[in-house]
Amino acid sequence: MTPQRLPGGLTLRALAPNAITAAALCAGLTGIRFAITGEFRMAVAAVVLAGLLDGIDGRIARLLKAQSRFGAELDSLADNVSFGVAPALVLFMWSLKDVPRFGWFAALAFAVCMALRLARFNARIDLPDEPHKTAGFLTGVPAPVGAGLAFLPMYLSFATDLANFNNPLLVAIWLVLIAFLAISSLPTLSWGKLRPPRSARLAVIVLVGLVGAAALTDPWLVLIGICAVYLAIIPIGWIAYARVRRRRAAPAVQPDAP
Repeated sequence: MTPQRLPGGLTLRALAPNAITAAALCAGLTGIRFAITGEFRMAVAAVVLAGLLDGIDGRIARLLKAQSRFGAELDSLADNVSFGVAPALVLFMWSLKDVPRFGWFAALAFAVCMALRLARFNARIDLPDEPHKTAGFLTGVPAPVGAGLAFLPMYLSFATDLANFNNPLLVAIWLVLIAFLAISSLPTLSWGKLRPPRSARLAVIVLVGLVGAAALTDPWLVLIGICAVYLAIIPIGWIAYARVRRRRAAPAVQPDAP
């Protein structure tokens, strides 16, 4: 059966993942709108929603066999807005505006670094021999994860109601640090590398269910925990990739012939 097509020639099947990507873009822009009106909890929630939508659009495209260059370009543009521009503006209006000169440069650094990361990803997307990709690793912190980590001071402030986490100098330093992690060459674990042992799969399912339930009652504490876990596994990714490099290099070292 031939897939139904719209008058312009685009299949309805290809429309679904692109519609999800557009929804993620709208969520990121809505986060900026909430920040402008001072609704910072809603602003963070909107960007987090954009991250969740970004996590499923590509998988749905692969499931429906609806990958396209148009979809890849739309996804990159949406990511730049939702995970680069939106977090930078939200954090600037929440805290960094109190030191406008230094704070604005920190926000710019984050937005520009996210754009550079996405440009690097697009430039390497067709390179099958990219070292990290062939080993199943990512290069640097992914854009949605970077946006989530950038909001860590806000999660801490919302969860504790302490004004210390709103310190613009600390927020600026943290934002710049995450920006450089995004454009770094640090190997980071991808979802494909996270493979729990067969004996622990039921426990993982239960854990995910409990985290989902906790997110409904204490979302900020859950987001703090997710950030802490991700930051903790960054060194694990670096160590794992170092082992892969050693295994790859081992056959190239041949003993001298007698």
